[in-house]
Amino acid sequence: MDSEKIGVFLLDDHQVVRRGLKDMLEDEPDFEVVGEAATAAEALARVPALRPRVAVLDVRLPDGDGVTVCRELRSKLPDLNCLMLTSFADEEALFDAIMAGASGYLLKQTLGPDLVSAVRTVGSGESLLDPRLATKVMAKLRAADQQKDPLAQLTVQEHKVLDLIGEGLTNRQIADRLFLAEKTVKNYVSALLAKLGLTRRVQAAVMVSEIKSGQARHR
Repeated sequence: MDSEKIGVFLLDDHQVVRRGLKDMLEDEPDFEVVGEAATAAEALARVPALRPRVAVLDVRLPDGDGVTVCRELRSKLPDLNCLMLTSFADEEALFDAIMAGASGYLLKQTLGPDLVSAVRTVGSGESLLDPRLATKVMAKLRAADQQKDPLAQLTVQEHKVLDLIGEGLTNRQIADRLFLAEKTVKNYVSALLAKLGLTRRVQAAVMVSEIKSGQARHR
């Protein structure tokens, strides 16, 4: 392979699609298609030996999916840039692709010149993701983090109120401690219970106790 060219590997179970991609890319002076495969197994076997700079991976395959191929290839070849190609605008697949380390995600309906430009962008080490879809993915990531840590969604004041519930204080006592109106404290309690998926303050007190005992065990 010419060291100045961007080596590309193509994975798609349709030969017509692979041929079209290959012809399109090799019409450009800076690309060289170094290999191709019709199945996930073939790609996993061939790509490490060929060491392309870009792998264009079909998301849906007869023996698996391109996202899994991307994840496994990048675990062996961290410098490999994967561009996912699919017929469907699937946000779930986009989320999975980003988590697998893909650099880009394109629909097969993308026009030829745009696809060539995308491969070139990914080959240069840049990311190529639709900003709107990327925003949704980041929101999903934040939601996943909040599920791991249910307290992450509480405000600073709600954290204080929760801690004092854990100490067994009443709303009036919490109000006195935080210099707030009792009605305001009641509103904080209602809000934090809703965020934590709880219905009674005793459940919140138990949660605080469990969190503190867990922290003590990890010290």
